[in-house]
Amino acid sequence: MAKGLQGFLWTMLLLFCAIQELGSWAMHTAVEGPGLGEPGDPALLSSGRVKRGWVWNQFFVVEEYTGTEPLYVGKIHSDSDEGDGSIKYTISGEGAGTIFLIDEITGDIHATERLDREQKTFYTLRAQARDRQTDQLLEPESEFIIKVQDINDSEPRFLEGPYIGSVAELSPIGTSVMQVMASDADDPTYGSSARVVYSVLEGEQHFTVDSKTGVIRTAVADLDRETQDRYEVVIRATDMAGQLGGLSGSTTVTIVVTDVNDNPPRFPQKMYQFSIVETAPVGTAIGRVKAEDSDVGENTDMTYKVKDEEGVEMFKVTTDSNTQEAVITVQKPLDYESKKVHTVVVEALNKFVDPRFVDLGTFRDQTIVRVSVLDVDEPPEFRPPSNLMEVQEDAHVGSVVGVVTALDPDTANHPVRYAIDRSTDAERIFDIDAKTGAIVTGKVLDRETAGWHNITVLAMEADNHSQVSRASLRIRILDVNDNPPELATPYEAAVCEDAKPGQLIQTISVVDRDEPQSGHRFYFTLAPEATNNHHFSLLDIQDNTAAVHTQRVGFNRQEQDVYLLPILVVDSGPPALSSTGTLTIRVCGCDSNGAIQSCNSTAYVVSATLSPGALIALLVCVLILVVLVLLILTLKRHHKSHLTSEDDEDMRDNVIKYNDEGGGEQDTEAYDMSALRSLYDFSEIKAGDGGGGPGEGGPGRNPASELHALPQWVQSPDLDFSVFRDYICRKVEQADEDLSVPPYDSFQTYAFEGSDSPVPSLSSINTWSSGSEQDFSYLGGWGPRFRQLAALYAGRRGDEDSEES
Repeated sequence: MAKGLQGFLWTMLLLFCAIQELGSWAMHTAVEGPGLGEPGDPALLSSGRVKRGWVWNQFFVVEEYTGTEPLYVGKIHSDSDEGDGSIKYTISGEGAGTIFLIDEITGDIHATERLDREQKTFYTLRAQARDRQTDQLLEPESEFIIKVQDINDSEPRFLEGPYIGSVAELSPIGTSVMQVMASDADDPTYGSSARVVYSVLEGEQHFTVDSKTGVIRTAVADLDRETQDRYEVVIRATDMAGQLGGLSGSTTVTIVVTDVNDNPPRFPQKMYQFSIVETAPVGTAIGRVKAEDSDVGENTDMTYKVKDEEGVEMFKVTTDSNTQEAVITVQKPLDYESKKVHTVVVEALNKFVDPRFVDLGTFRDQTIVRVSVLDVDEPPEFRPPSNLMEVQEDAHVGSVVGVVTALDPDTANHPVRYAIDRSTDAERIFDIDAKTGAIVTGKVLDRETAGWHNITVLAMEADNHSQVSRASLRIRILDVNDNPPELATPYEAAVCEDAKPGQLIQTISVVDRDEPQSGHRFYFTLAPEATNNHHFSLLDIQDNTAAVHTQRVGFNRQEQDVYLLPILVVDSGPPALSSTGTLTIRVCGCDSNGAIQSCNSTAYVVSATLSPGALIALLVCVLILVVLVLLILTLKRHHKSHLTSEDDEDMRDNVIKYNDEGGGEQDTEAYDMSALRSLYDFSEIKAGDGGGGPGEGGPGRNPASELHALPQWVQSPDLDFSVFRDYICRKVEQADEDLSVPPYDSFQTYAFEGSDSPVPSLSSINTWSSGSEQDFSYLGGWGPRFRQLAALYAGRRGDEDSEES
């Protein structure tokens, strides 16, 4: 049946194309001048004679042809063709010879391959009419187009998938969710092959789609995310405007239902129970409760609070932002003996409420939390908690200062014992009765030394000393008038010799270490021993000060230069205490303005001070003296350096050091002794050339004996040492004259030896005598180091004796 339907469709398509070909049949004749000519004549083509045109069809070909025979496309024909076969038709261009073939005689064109309009919509070709004999063009080459006729062979496709959309729950009907679009590859300008309509295959109970635009909308108003949070909707797109025989394609659209705050919080339980010990400190967490909310995201954010008055006073509720739990903590100390169970009403409410859903009900919930207080063994408690006591500073040792009281808050009510933390009363000024808590003085008190004492009192259970409580106690020492007033300072005053009666000399004040509650009040008078005083008077000014005035005209330093005035000072008590102080008054000389110039003992006040100009002049003089001293020292140092530079050579700096060391007494190969001896034997050798001298052996003398001879230095008459002598003397004189410079360290080397030396030389170099003339046996007595030397010379002497014999 399918094959019959397909054949029917092809027949209809061919009929449709044939009708179009008949409607588009075109015949035309191009006349370029009068008269007729023979076709193929070049002279006719180049002259102004008549040129016949083409007569041929406008071509269409149906795509996707599946027949076994080549598909007839159309026919080309020239008006000069008389049907005798003298004209040959050819084509060239796109697909010529491969896709499209032409009958050279009839001009019929056939398509030999299956065409696809979606790949190529038309082909451009060129037609030629040639003389079969000469192969020359009879007409100008003409271009024509073969269009591929579309058929509905491409289904609609959703190219932008997969599609995911969202819509809020409880949205009204017709709320737009999203839009889908399908694309059809068929020709939209030909027929209805590319006209697409949309429909819902699955999910039509909840969503609809616009058939033309593809917009998906809600079909119901009761979408509930808590019931179903996503939907899979299948959308179908059909071409041919949805008519019978149209092709279709489908896609799946995922629609996510988003949350709105449409569910209030709810506690899973209507009552929670917790327990906590009564000694739990303030801020301790008792427990956590949480209200459930079916919503998600910020719609589940909650706040908790305590609703009842008792709970607000004793407990505090906070919200854990991470877990959205209510954290219940202690706000005031708990007491098992006072109340064993507390009931707290906790309310949860949403932080963000959507006003659109207020009519759904209240978005809050309440629950009851019972808190049981557990009893523990608590330390004693001080009652009342007063921390201030007072005691007079003259209280006797053992006097009661006050009593502290502590009770065991537990039901057992154990007896309490008291003690003082000695780290706060190291001097043991106070003691406490362990049973009664009475605090007594342990030492004599003195307010002037310490007016306050801070001690810590301990209270503990009699049978459990680990249960200890502490209380800070401040003890104030009340003042008692036990210190007499005294003059503020050892006053000294001065009076001019020409002082007049009634002149103020000194104002005096006193100090008192006591602090009476009503304040100080002091009284001043002259001591009894000063009643016969006619020189000075004392006036009490009534403000705890007094003034001393003169009573006579003038004083004489020669007669008396110092007056001692005893003053009696009395406080207001009780009891009234007094003391006597002495005012020292010196008689001084004053100028006409009353300024003191000098007193007998020392100048009391400098009457005149140096002016700024005088100070500047004094500083300039000191500066000049310093410059002169520096200049003198510089000149002196320069003179010394000049004397030192007069000498071109300073032997003090010429210390010559030789690091050569011999191989010992037995090393006879280290030095050429003859080379050293030649410095001294030059004159001897010269004399030997002239006949020899004493002690010589003549020309046949043995050289070995010359090398081993012990020389004795004898000053040569030709050597002149005056230069060295003068140089040394000049250096000694300079050193003696310069007393300010310490002597330099010097190393003096002298190359000659005085002739008056009592000790003969031991040198074996350049001796004037032979070894046989000396006896070296005495060297053995100089110690172990010289014994070897004595043996060496003794052996040499034996050799010389044997040679002589």
